[in-house]
Amino acid sequence: MSWQPSKDPVLGDPKTCDALDLIIVPRTRDLGDGFVVRRALPHGKRQMVGPFIFFDHFGPMQFIAGNGMDVRPHPHIGLATVTYLFDGSIMHRDSEGNIQEIQPGAMNLMTAGRGIAHSERTPDVQRRDGQKMLGLQSWIALPAGSEEIAPSFQHYAADSLPTVKDGGFTARIIAGSGFGVKSPVTMVSPWFYTEVTATAGTSVPLDPDHEERAIYLVDGEVEIANERYEAPRLLIFRPGDRITVKAIQPTRMMFLGGDALEGPRHIWWNFVSSSKERIEQAKQDWKTGRFAHVPQEHEFIPLPE
Repeated sequence: MSWQPSKDPVLGDPKTCDALDLIIVPRTRDLGDGFVVRRALPHGKRQMVGPFIFFDHFGPMQFIAGNGMDVRPHPHIGLATVTYLFDGSIMHRDSEGNIQEIQPGAMNLMTAGRGIAHSERTPDVQRRDGQKMLGLQSWIALPAGSEEIAPSFQHYAADSLPTVKDGGFTARIIAGSGFGVKSPVTMVSPWFYTEVTATAGTSVPLDPDHEERAIYLVDGEVEIANERYEAPRLLIFRPGDRITVKAIQPTRMMFLGGDALEGPRHIWWNFVSSSKERIEQAKQDWKTGRFAHVPQEHEFIPLPE
């Protein structure tokens, strides 16, 4: 995925509970070739939640037979990408030589660090037959001292991630800790990411111990402190408050956040850094072909001018 600045939508005037710091209505962005996403972060009033600096929701969409998603090779620095699917498959290839088919429920964490390039395409079988797509891509800004670490890729299949079931809800711990269990994913700063599905009438607690917390409503509707919120919404909470989320209808949501970084980040296209000069260097590195090549790829996305 790629980022470029755009105007945020004008929100209505919803009545909010005291614990809510901000309600973000994702804005629609067309990434080209009819591939449309809903973008919640970055936002004009909030750059990050913990280290989450970018949050895209794509789908539900249907690719007919013979068509698919083709995000050509493009670069990243200073961040880690999390691609998480509910439906469909994506073939990931990167300049470190990693080739991985991303499937629903799996955790895929690509740490760019000092620089990586990758592509995201529909796998051959799904392109031939057509497929539905629904998923999320997030970027995790790296902390000071780790922005230039070596690039890497981690993959954990859905059945290797811890799952908690309690009454009417199920939680898959994608990264960090939640509901008393911990994901096996290695991280360079404290953050958490959990998929929660809840039946109508079920109440789910949001852990108060994390410094910054939010809930992204993928689909459904919830009630918090007697106020209702429909998907898609990013609900950002104040630190420390005990939050109970009640599903009004069958709901899928992501619990996310973590420790705040030591300062803001500059973000331009696919680059994130605490240094403007480092982003300028990355621009030149991509423009002049100094990023490593992505295997099995013969095209790329040019630097925006």
